[in-house]
Amino acid sequence: MSLRFASADDLTWSSDERIALEHANPRFGAVFSDHMAVATWKAGEGWADDAVVNYQGLDVNPGSAVLHYAQEIFEGLKAYRHADGSIWLFRPDQNGERFVRSAERLALPTLPVDDFVNACVRLADVDSRWVPEPGDSGEKSLYLRPFMIAYQDFLGLAAASTVLFSVIGSPVGAYFASGVKPLRLLVERTQARTARGGTGEAKCGGNYAASLRSQIEAKKRGCDEVLFVDAVEHRWIEELGGMNFMAISKDGQLVTPELAGTILRGITRKSILEVAPDLGLEPVERKIGIDELLGGVRSGEFPEVFACGTAAVVTPIGSFLDGDTDVQVAEPTGKATMEIRRRLLDIQFGRAEDTHGWLKRVR
Repeated sequence: MSLRFASADDLTWSSDERIALEHANPRFGAVFSDHMAVATWKAGEGWADDAVVNYQGLDVNPGSAVLHYAQEIFEGLKAYRHADGSIWLFRPDQNGERFVRSAERLALPTLPVDDFVNACVRLADVDSRWVPEPGDSGEKSLYLRPFMIAYQDFLGLAAASTVLFSVIGSPVGAYFASGVKPLRLLVERTQARTARGGTGEAKCGGNYAASLRSQIEAKKRGCDEVLFVDAVEHRWIEELGGMNFMAISKDGQLVTPELAGTILRGITRKSILEVAPDLGLEPVERKIGIDELLGGVRSGEFPEVFACGTAAVVTPIGSFLDGDTDVQVAEPTGKATMEIRRRLLDIQFGRAEDTHGWLKRVR
């Protein structure tokens, strides 16, 4: 039986004034909407207790399994308000399918994709007042964070027999507060996020925690983000700490690292590969050596490079710091990169026709 996520009877609401204040200058992931969708799973019983309730703290004790063994996964997607006031999600079924794969890898119960989508739709509907107008930047939205955690007090190493699923919301603007400007990347040739056979393809917190030390070093060295290579040969490009990587060649190829179990199957990544032919680009998924990339940037073979993900959409890359060597991108805010960015945002916010059938209406 499908989960309904019906609204609880005691829901409370923020004032219009408070919501307007938060919408005026949204801080990414710092403020949360009034409610949350929840459901619990128990071994032998399945999913139950589904509802939309008031946003509140969780009953997580010091002995909770999630704190000791990091048995958790999450997702990220957005609710967009169109010019006519309607609200839409972008490819939530793809997030739901990835959530299933992540759950399987982390030995968590799978939540049916339809239930995942329904939870996101229900929360976005109940908290529709928290979905902002696009604003001057054209990017304001309600970021949705579905997650699943082991939810029991137990210090033995075993898959949890009780699990919590939830979706929370946060009004956001552009991921980078300074706006769209070319990133400077630190090339990380030593420390790795993930390894073949590990959890790289799952969207779990440990992958992101593993990137933070390099991120701190990047900031110290005047860089915005980190570009990781593989953990075995230390030569094949994988992804940034939280975004996929793409390069555009001078002959019109859109090149991105192939999916081999160590990088995330990005929804934005997939969407860009699918719209690329419409923009006259040939999508190519293959291994890309870091030396090939940097050499190609220097020679002009790769005049444009960018990062992509749900939070930042498409963000141009302007330079790389490899050891003590600076490598400058020829077209740091390239026309093709910005056209891809515009194309995605226009579909998401209803400024262009959704010919792919990617949007899911909330209300």
